[in-house]
Amino acid sequence: MTETAAPASISVEQFRAQARAWLEANLERRTDALKRTRGLVHRTVEDIAEQRALQALVHRGGYAGITWPVEYGGRGLTRAHELAYLDEAKDFITPDLGIAGVVTLAVIAQTALRHASEDFKQRHLGPILAGEELWAEFLSDPSAGSDLAGVTTTAVREGDHWVLNGSKVWSSGAYYADFGLCLARTDWDVPKHKGLTWFAVGTALPGVTVEPLTEITGDAEFCREEFHDVVIADSERIGGVGEGWAVAQSVLQYEREASSGGLTSVLTLTGPGPLAPDLVEMARRTGRTGDPHTRQLIATSHTGDFAVRALGARLARLMLAGHPAGPAIISYSKLAVGLMEPERAKKAMHVGGAAALAWEPGDRDALTFSLGYLNSRVTAIAGGTNEIQRNALGERVLGLPREPSFDRGKTFRQVQDAGQNWAGDS
Repeated sequence: MTETAAPASISVEQFRAQARAWLEANLERRTDALKRTRGLVHRTVEDIAEQRALQALVHRGGYAGITWPVEYGGRGLTRAHELAYLDEAKDFITPDLGIAGVVTLAVIAQTALRHASEDFKQRHLGPILAGEELWAEFLSDPSAGSDLAGVTTTAVREGDHWVLNGSKVWSSGAYYADFGLCLARTDWDVPKHKGLTWFAVGTALPGVTVEPLTEITGDAEFCREEFHDVVIADSERIGGVGEGWAVAQSVLQYEREASSGGLTSVLTLTGPGPLAPDLVEMARRTGRTGDPHTRQLIATSHTGDFAVRALGARLARLMLAGHPAGPAIISYSKLAVGLMEPERAKKAMHVGGAAALAWEPGDRDALTFSLGYLNSRVTAIAGGTNEIQRNALGERVLGLPREPSFDRGKTFRQVQDAGQNWAGDS
């Protein structure tokens, strides 16, 4: 039950006014320092516990799940209402549940709303909105990344439950998540796309091991999971048995939208905005504001920033107008971000020079440039590589022929046998 009940009909402006008053009464305003450092600190379990409590507060106030159906704890309002709240909330300290929080709300919950049983939705969606359940994606096997349909993590049915064995990797935030949405193979004797099924796997279940992996930045956001005879109730299945590939398309769609920055977040774009403020500040700190090359780097970065936002705004408006959120929408946006982020990070390092590579303790501005460079390839890989996005656009939008496939028409067992016994002569 929320403190702010949703009337049968409330205008966007009325809702905005209510949200503004609630935010002023309940949340702290954000400082410039917090804006700069957000997302740069390793998320501890203790920190996430504090953010869960803040998420619960927002949920009680009626500002979590604004567009979700009322029967699952939401408000049942429109995207315009949600955008009004986000606009009002941008200057306040709102819940930051890290990457697992983004995955939970933007990917897992949306997939469940579309594909899960009524019982599943009733059990999980309310706790998700209240911050009681955080989820990770258990997608890639160590031997199946971009070829997601090649997973060999296996679930075998035994009466009213399943037994899961195998491993997953690159699961962001899994070390503090309560559940993982896991893609498993449930049939080896059909083509690989037809033998897949999704399950909710509790990270505290017997037989589940979650191991954080240290990254180039020194952080340990990614994790690897091992499953040894993990028992999962059939009620924790999402979608039909063997219908996992259809569910996977939803998972990937939502993930790619989230990793591209969220298309609807740029709907309020009215112009190019200030000239690359982070780069201008670094140029001032290093005394390079008069250097022609530095000025050109700042200008081209600013142009790229605006072009990506403008593309996102255009695609978002198409979605709100009813255009299907298929590859023409999501892949264009994700590819644009995946291409631009590495280039911008490289320009930022040139602007900062030595100040972006070595800095005094506590200098978060310089740290931002260094981490930005090290992380600049993330969007080009996570949620589907740039090459995958190009394939989707080429095949599904431009109508180009599909790439040759050696496993078409074969069962997954035959594909695996052929791969193990291939001698290179056929």
